[in-house]
Amino acid sequence: MRSIIIIVFFFVSSFGFSQSEGLENVLRFNEYLGFVKKFHPIVKQAELVIDESQAKLMKSRGAFDPKIDIDYDRKRLKGTEYWDQLNGTFKVPTWFGIELKASFEENTGDFLNPEDFIPEGGLYSAGVSIPIARGLLINDRMASLKQARLFREQAKADRDILVNTILFEASKVYFDWLKAYNELKLFQNFLTNAELRYRGVVRGVELGENAQIDATEARIALNNRKLSLEQSRVKLIKTALQLSTFLWLDNNIPVELQPNVIPDVNTEPIVDATFNIDALQSEAVVIDEHPKLQSLDFKRQSLNVERRLKANMLLPRIDLEYNFLTQTPDISRSFNTNDYKGGLNFSYPLFLRKERGDLKLAKIKLSDTEFEINATRVNIQNKIDAIKQELDSYVTQNEITLQMVSDYQLMLTAEERKFQLGESSLFLVNSRESKLIEGQLKAIEIQNKFFNTKAKLFNSLAVNPDL
Repeated sequence: MRSIIIIVFFFVSSFGFSQSEGLENVLRFNEYLGFVKKFHPIVKQAELVIDESQAKLMKSRGAFDPKIDIDYDRKRLKGTEYWDQLNGTFKVPTWFGIELKASFEENTGDFLNPEDFIPEGGLYSAGVSIPIARGLLINDRMASLKQARLFREQAKADRDILVNTILFEASKVYFDWLKAYNELKLFQNFLTNAELRYRGVVRGVELGENAQIDATEARIALNNRKLSLEQSRVKLIKTALQLSTFLWLDNNIPVELQPNVIPDVNTEPIVDATFNIDALQSEAVVIDEHPKLQSLDFKRQSLNVERRLKANMLLPRIDLEYNFLTQTPDISRSFNTNDYKGGLNFSYPLFLRKERGDLKLAKIKLSDTEFEINATRVNIQNKIDAIKQELDSYVTQNEITLQMVSDYQLMLTAEERKFQLGESSLFLVNSRESKLIEGQLKAIEIQNKFFNTKAKLFNSLAVNPDL
């Protein structure tokens, strides 16, 4: 069953929500995003990408772990010991494909293979195995470790992109919630005005100062305001529920926003500070530091490691091994070049079709990533430039809209004065008021678009802020 927590109780008791008039509690934008970033399950899921990359890095480092091999084989039948063989080896892989080895061998029995005869008391050896061509400068172990390190850095960039996307979506919902709240307060105020006007007109009808049709007109305006208020109330409830989907507590407990929690109506300075809009709009923004481009660059480096590995596979395999032999390993001078075991292994495919095909595929993947990087860089730059132009336009639109609202208010005030003097009609007053409502709704809409555009700029740069 979905757990429901009363957000007011939690935030007031644990985090100190800002208090406004009455019993309302203001949920500020930066506080809201802070909760989203700290507790949202998708953000926590993004951190698992880092954990996964760390696990893969540990796994790749395991290829360089020292290894002990012990091989024991014995056969005994009808009182006869055919053989009793013990072979223990200690191997230490190194970075450049070279492998250090130390071993002990002890073989006894009546039916040993002649090549397995060794001195009584066992034989010790210490040596090295070196790939002279293929596998010396790069091999599977080296490539896997390098790619694991690059994957870890790529995972960090991908984590930032995912966290930024969640904060962006959460921001849009907060701005819609703020818009719905502003519309509700707007219609509440105008409903109060309509009620006062209606009562005044009804009183005027009773005194014979107004016609009955004026009361009908005032009642129509009153009901229109009531209808608009009810619609805005439903809209506010819906946006609050959408906002609740981004609010979680620790241990994956969802939170339901309570009706007495309201948005911050003076949130623009907080939005700018949270998104760091001044810095994002500056010309000094470096596109190459964008997490998406960083992720693609780490991918390119990983594919380049793969290309080098595939190119190395075109070389012949030449493995050289040399081991000093001794019966007394505790005496250092007992190791000499006269007693040794060595070997040379050579192999080379005649046509190299598999190796050449793998190399060609690696080059194609690398070229594909190069094209993707170039296209992504241009797209990000163009998107940022377009958003900056859009922000500048909304600044101008805000100024124009505020001037229009101010003028509509003046016109309404003048019309009401003329109506009180008997020089105007209630129809004109309602008409002026409707224009004022339209202007204020337009101002609220433009503010919402302005905030959303700032969020788009924040999203286009994939910033992962400290909240």
